[in-house]
Amino acid sequence: MAASERTITWQFWAGLSFFAVVVIGTLAGIGWLYYTAMDAQEVPLKRLVVQGELQYVTPADVRTTLLGEPLGSFFSADVNEIRARIEAMPWVAQASVRKEWPDILKVFLVEQKPLAHWNANQRDDALVNQAGEVFYADKSVLEQSLPYLSGPEHAIAEVVQQYRNTSELLGLNGFQVQQLELSERFAVELVLQNGLQLRLGREALLERIQRFIDLYPQLEKHKELPLESVDLRYDTGVAVRWRSKEEVAAEQQQES
Repeated sequence: MAASERTITWQFWAGLSFFAVVVIGTLAGIGWLYYTAMDAQEVPLKRLVVQGELQYVTPADVRTTLLGEPLGSFFSADVNEIRARIEAMPWVAQASVRKEWPDILKVFLVEQKPLAHWNANQRDDALVNQAGEVFYADKSVLEQSLPYLSGPEHAIAEVVQQYRNTSELLGLNGFQVQQLELSERFAVELVLQNGLQLRLGREALLERIQRFIDLYPQLEKHKELPLESVDLRYDTGVAVRWRSKEEVAAEQQQES
C-alpha cells in the first residue's frame, strides 16, 4: 500500500513538473517571439513604396521625413503615427499608409492643389488650395503662375468664392485675374493680367464686371495710352483713368 502511494505521488509530481516545463517553455517562446517581432533589427521595414500623382513631393522627401525618427519593426511600426508624420509635410494634403509582408511600407499621397498665393504681403510661403484652405509651403517648386488673393484671415472662403465668380466671367471674355483683394468692409478690387485695376465695391459684382466687359472696346479706342484703372462702384457709368506718358516712358526705361 505504501509502495502504491509512493508510485502515485511520484507520477503526480512528475506530471506536474512536466506541465510546469511546458508552461514555462510556452511563455518563454511567446516572449521571444514578441521581442523578436518588436525588434526593428530582426524584422525591419526595408522598402518604401510611394504612390500617387506627385508634382511637388518626391519619394526621397518622404524617406527623409520618415528617417527623422525610428520607425520600429514590421510589427511595431504604427501606421497612424507614420501617416501623421507624412501629412505634416507642407505639400501633402492626405496620406494613407499600410504595411506589406515581409518588409514593405506603402504610402499613397494626395498632394495639395494650390489655387493662389494668399496674403503674400504678410507671409511669403502662404498659399490657398482648391478647397479654400490655407497652407504653407515652399513656392520655389511651383511650375505654374498663380493669382494673388488677399483679405481678412476670417474671410478666406469669401475671397475664394469672389475670385472664382469674377475670374470665370472675365475668363469667358478673354481677361485673366492676376490679383484680388477683399477689404475689411468686403469691397473687392481686381488687377487683371494686363495691369488694369478694377474697383468693384461690395454689391452687384458680376453686373459691374459685365458693364466693364461691354465698355472695354470703347475704352480701348478712346485713348492711345493704356488704361490704368476703371472704377465701377457707380450705379450708372464708370470712372476711368489712363496712364500718363511719363509713367509709360518710365516703365519702358526700367524694362530696357
